[in-house]
Amino acid sequence: MKPRTASLSDMEMIRVNLDKVLKDRQMTSKDLAEQVGITEANLSILKTGKAKGIRFNTLMSICRILDCQPGDILEYVEE
Repeated sequence: MKPRTASLSDMEMIRVNLDKVLKDRQMTSKDLAEQVGITEANLSILKTGKAKGIRFNTLMSICRILDCQPGDILEYVEE
């Protein structure tokens, strides 16, 4: 499963590894969205790397529910 990316510039990006973490935890996007309190559509935007940003409260909830660190979900990549 290829991680999604959000481009910062032509040479920088943030890679979103949420699909991998969800798979490792055997959790569906629907279940995560419900537990975090966001729509599946908004979670999909985050997963596909199309989000312009993420609220810290949302990130904290995702990390708490998935028992992970922000770096497990988001990765800075220079190309």
